[in-house]
Amino acid sequence: MDIEAVFRVERDAFGRDEEARLVDALRAAGHVVLSLVAEVDGEVVGHVLFSPMTIDSETASNRALCLGPVAVAPAHQKQGVGRALIEAGLAELRASGHGAVFLLGYPSYYPRFGFRPAREFDVHYQDDREAFMAIELYAGALDGVSGIACFAAEFEAVS
Repeated sequence: MDIEAVFRVERDAFGRDEEARLVDALRAAGHVVLSLVAEVDGEVVGHVLFSPMTIDSETASNRALCLGPVAVAPAHQKQGVGRALIEAGLAELRASGHGAVFLLGYPSYYPRFGFRPAREFDVHYQDDREAFMAIELYAGALDGVSGIACFAAEFEAVS
């Protein structure tokens, strides 16, 4: 994977470099479960990353995955690149036997992939905002799981 191209796509998509630095930090820490790029004519125009996280309660710690960041170069936005990356990532994770994916993102965008407010699964994060969502990659993956979402420490550096 072209690390510089991914950095550029992340930076340009968000108009700042925090998400690009997050991707670099997750990679350096070995906290990448899946990283996919989209290319057009050999140029990286999109990127999605999935990292490990836990759902912690007083009695258990359950593993899950976090989707994010996902970025598409401005010139290629609204053309299905992000959708293709997310769908490909979820399919690969499902095929690999992973159970659930969480994210902080636009509540108007992610339900099209099957994401629902995470509180519906009794999983919480900060103020339980609508942007905190989850998807089960197989039916019942979150049965009996409840608690507080704990993302990789590298996320704390992103404002």
